[in-house]
Amino acid sequence: MDIRSAVQRIVTVVIIATGGATTCFASPGNIYSSEFDLPIPAETDSSIGWMDDALLEVPDHIIISDVDVGISVTHTNVFDLQIFLQSPSGTRICLNMYDSFEGFFAGENYTNTIFDDEAQSSISQAEPPFTGRFRPLDLYTLSEFDNEDAFGFWRLQIYDAFYYNSGTLDRVELMITTPEPTAAMLLVLGAGLLRLFCARQDG
Repeated sequence: MDIRSAVQRIVTVVIIATGGATTCFASPGNIYSSEFDLPIPAETDSSIGWMDDALLEVPDHIIISDVDVGISVTHTNVFDLQIFLQSPSGTRICLNMYDSFEGFFAGENYTNTIFDDEAQSSISQAEPPFTGRFRPLDLYTLSEFDNEDAFGFWRLQIYDAFYYNSGTLDRVELMITTPEPTAAMLLVLGAGLLRLFCARQDG
């Protein structure tokens, strides 16, 4: 077998092994969730203002390669709500909000709503109760959290921007994926095998 054929065979094996290992050894991710009963807004004698921050602790030092966030909110009119997620590092993005100058609609609740950069539809194209997976509000992406250490307290923040409606935050869930080392290890192995083969050919 000449060197070129050997190189092609090694590269093919590594690529196949890498794909297979990524499928076989990929974990379902790190999931952290908590139940809440936080009034929106916090002041019970007001129907406008901020909810107390919902704090969700990630007790592990893990590097983020992807993060999705799930929420459940009971509210009499979700058009009023501005929803933000802030990481322990201080990165903050808007998950969803509405502009009264662009039109108004009536609708209740976020029910098992998952914000996911890879979702097919944007939350701006959806209707309450938003059950399913949606990309965050246009111009914002959860990838802004990529490469951060997830350790610490995450904050879900909700502002009720209009009067006469109220509700509660019921649940928050973070689904964090970390870099998969298996593929990188196989590539290193393949490079080592290639060097060994070339050394033998030269000998």
